[in-house]
Amino acid sequence: MTQSAQNRAPDGPAAPHPLPRLPRGLPLIDGQLVEPLRPDRMVDTIDPSTGRVITQLHACTIDDVDRAVQAAHRCFESREWRTMRPLDRGRLLERLALLVEEHREELARLEALDSGKLLNVTRAIDLQFTIDGLRYYAGWASKIAGEYVSHSPLVPEDAVYRAYTQRRPVGVVAGITPWNFPIGQAIQKIAPAIAFGCTVVLKPALETSLTALRLGELILEAGFPAGAVNIITGHGPEIGTALVNHPLVRKIAFTGSTVTGQNILASAAQTMKRVTLELGGKSPAIILADADLDRAIPGAAAAIFANSGQICTAGSRLLIEAPIYDKVMEGVCDIARNLKLGSAFDPATQMGPLISARHRSRVAAMVEAGLAEGASAVAGGCPGEGDGWFYKPTVLAGVSSQMSVMQEEIFGPVVCAVRVDDAADIVRMANDTPFGLAASIWTRDLDRAHLLAERIDAGTVWLNTHNVLDLAMPFGGHKLSGLGHEFGNEAMKSFTEPKAVCMRLEARGLV
Repeated sequence: MTQSAQNRAPDGPAAPHPLPRLPRGLPLIDGQLVEPLRPDRMVDTIDPSTGRVITQLHACTIDDVDRAVQAAHRCFESREWRTMRPLDRGRLLERLALLVEEHREELARLEALDSGKLLNVTRAIDLQFTIDGLRYYAGWASKIAGEYVSHSPLVPEDAVYRAYTQRRPVGVVAGITPWNFPIGQAIQKIAPAIAFGCTVVLKPALETSLTALRLGELILEAGFPAGAVNIITGHGPEIGTALVNHPLVRKIAFTGSTVTGQNILASAAQTMKRVTLELGGKSPAIILADADLDRAIPGAAAAIFANSGQICTAGSRLLIEAPIYDKVMEGVCDIARNLKLGSAFDPATQMGPLISARHRSRVAAMVEAGLAEGASAVAGGCPGEGDGWFYKPTVLAGVSSQMSVMQEEIFGPVVCAVRVDDAADIVRMANDTPFGLAASIWTRDLDRAHLLAERIDAGTVWLNTHNVLDLAMPFGGHKLSGLGHEFGNEAMKSFTEPKAVCMRLEARGLV
């Protein structure tokens, strides 16, 4: 980001809210904020709430990717990094957590500006998750353990064998993150990699790179070794592909679309890179006839309309048992029709914009396709008013499992409601999708809830809640929703590999 770009006012009329402090906008490579090799390549970054240009960011090149990966590799192979105590890696993360905490309001405002997420949400959720994630993995750094193995040699002899395993870091990690949870996703890749002894090159989504760039400045302030964390910005098809294909990258941690994840997996197979893919979803929210509707109705609405539906685990299919169908639909539609759309900085706003004009057009096209196939919009079904990229909360009825809106991830505030006439069909209907990321079950009958949860194809099943994550709880998807898991001790397994060590001991009469 050039100095002139950083200081210039947004295009058009005066912005309706003051701009937070903008980062310098320079990539972090080898412990320094540096100019890219092609500093003339710039792209606009836009406030989704207004459609106005905030500033310009550098579009790094393939050569910049190589510089960043080389720096990460040198750090990983350095004596300083290899011999650093795990407790001291944890201290790096804790120092960064303290700095993020100190700049919490600034980062929350920057996140709201860049992504359109509501400011009260970025304050209470995104920044808290970021701070918690740094501290959680800071604690993990000193708790990596192998195990002793009872060894039984194939050929008995007059010798004693001892064997054990170690967990060794995989090496340089390419972290590629989406635009819906920018700073939280950045930490979701960086923190476990550092805790478990890897080094990182992070490529944030081009639409929402500002908090990642500011995070790079704080990483320098925290005193991370040069090359431990590198952050580059640019176009995914160009520099994301270069990262995935770089021979020194040993693991890819990706969150994003299923199609991109499939392409990454195919490319990674050429060199057997390790991958963690957290991909799309088409998650069912199942409301059974005995559910507490005072909780289930607003819970199901929040499951799809939170973050404007731009959540991979969004409850985008609403399966409702017949006796309560009308009441649930009345309640969810009432909420949808009355949600206030507006700026991320307006305290009265209940739902913000979609991330871009292109994405709004995609959401609108998918809804129109559903209507053409026979669905009906009983709430919403069209763009919202205002200069930003708003789309009205939408409830579709009259849908069938064959429709594109029931099978494809829309990634917007659009829910498909289905009446369940036969309870025996619930599992089949819930699993009738190529995805398997999450689901929720709303009921007072815990026996039924647990038995249903066992049969639903999803990495996470919530009971009487939705979209609740915890860093200690493994997170990942089944089927087309991904490969591998993040959070908890699954993250330790994802960023390390086991090494077996076996030694023959000479007994010499001692045993």
